[in-house]
Amino acid sequence: MEAKALTGIDGLDDILSGGFTRRHVFLLEGSPGTGKTTIALQFLKQGAEQGEKCLYITLSETEDELRDSAASHGMELSGQIEIFELVPPESLLDADQQQSLLYSSDLELGETTKMIFEAFARLRPSRVVLDSLSEIRLLAQSSLRYRRQILALKHYFSKTGATVLLLDDMTAENMDKTVHSVVHGVVHLEQLAPDYGSERRRLRIVKYRGQAFRGGYHDFTIKTGGVSVFPRLRAIEHRTDFERTPLGSGIGHLDALLGGGIERGSSTLLIGPAGTGKSLFALQFVKAAVGRGEKAAIFIFDEELGLLFSRTKALGLDLERMRDEGAIYIEQLDAAELSPGEFAQRVRDKVATFDAKTVVIDSVNGYQASMPEENALILHLHELLQYLNRQGTNTYLTVAQHGLVGDMKSPVDVTYLADTVILLRYFEALGKVRRAVSVIKKRTGFHEDTIREFRITNAGLTLGAPLSGFQGVLRGVPTFVGEPQVAPRPNDGGDNSQ
Repeated sequence: MEAKALTGIDGLDDILSGGFTRRHVFLLEGSPGTGKTTIALQFLKQGAEQGEKCLYITLSETEDELRDSAASHGMELSGQIEIFELVPPESLLDADQQQSLLYSSDLELGETTKMIFEAFARLRPSRVVLDSLSEIRLLAQSSLRYRRQILALKHYFSKTGATVLLLDDMTAENMDKTVHSVVHGVVHLEQLAPDYGSERRRLRIVKYRGQAFRGGYHDFTIKTGGVSVFPRLRAIEHRTDFERTPLGSGIGHLDALLGGGIERGSSTLLIGPAGTGKSLFALQFVKAAVGRGEKAAIFIFDEELGLLFSRTKALGLDLERMRDEGAIYIEQLDAAELSPGEFAQRVRDKVATFDAKTVVIDSVNGYQASMPEENALILHLHELLQYLNRQGTNTYLTVAQHGLVGDMKSPVDVTYLADTVILLRYFEALGKVRRAVSVIKKRTGFHEDTIREFRITNAGLTLGAPLSGFQGVLRGVPTFVGEPQVAPRPNDGGDNSQ
């Protein structure tokens, strides 16, 4: 089988199962600003790098505009790529002759088609881009003539063996699907404008004859250098073999609470009100992973990195040093500028290239801000957690609940997705605000059903014995029913061993 024509965009080639089938005509459609021209230029550049002759026929932009657009992405349109600018005859610029019988739309359409064929016959290219169909649609004036014109172009190009990309900016008032039925495949581009933040772009393969492809919507971005496409993650396609051994946290009482630790290749959700220490618990598992000689990737949505570094260093956790030594990768993310597909790709890249065995997402509240709706968050998280689990990676997510004491509400319920759920709470006792931790779910084995008090000190986290002297701790206002037991201070001999 003949190799397909790669687009030069890795993510798009993946979605297309290897690129465009050669010697066929494809449609790339989308409203102005969605990235059609950029994708078309990358398609031609890829062909030129492989020694193929390429032709860009433009009916809507000038050659200078195209070259400027390519230059903005660092692309040089020379050598194997030729631009043919189809401009109206000079007589059309004369207002007295624009509507004359001597140059009707019939003659204009025929002349345009003739010039396209002549440009093609002169160069004999392997790849062709025709930009854009809206101009031909306007010249045709009727659906019947437009369909006949597209069929004529298709039959001509099919005889020459070229791979053709037709661009359509979808600006016609009456959106007929004539081209959809004629071409071999259709790629649809969209641009979404959220209430806050930058625009979001996504694409979908509407049709691809005789070829399997990745269905659904896939996020993509346009940055300096061109288009980057992020294929929708399907965890079922990714599986590795690893041993599911329990991993310790470095804190003896916490491991006891967890029934011996967290199993490798599982996900853990840390849930509780703001300030209870969710991030610190997650980073404690990072510290333990680095101590085992493993690498970790931390994605921060809610906190500025400088503040996080100084805050955790005061607690005996030097994240900045770990980063500088190459033990961890840490990145601050802006949910308003990030699509969920791009975030999933970043996580995948760090697992694949950085060999991260521990991933922290802090927090799901920030991650949710990049989602169009809550239901999409659940689906994205499900696939991402399943993928990470199948790679033998441990994932730690934090969720901040609304409120401080008493009844708590979560912005989104993801407890059923995680393998382990660790609940953190404030509670008031004997005139002081204290913190308690409990494990309310663990799919992978036994865990304590107790509630332990913990403290955050300069030495980090310190857990005490189970709180058997109070009742109603999780409600925030417990009742004293016996001898209280509190978490040991750093120098009072409490068990803080591995």
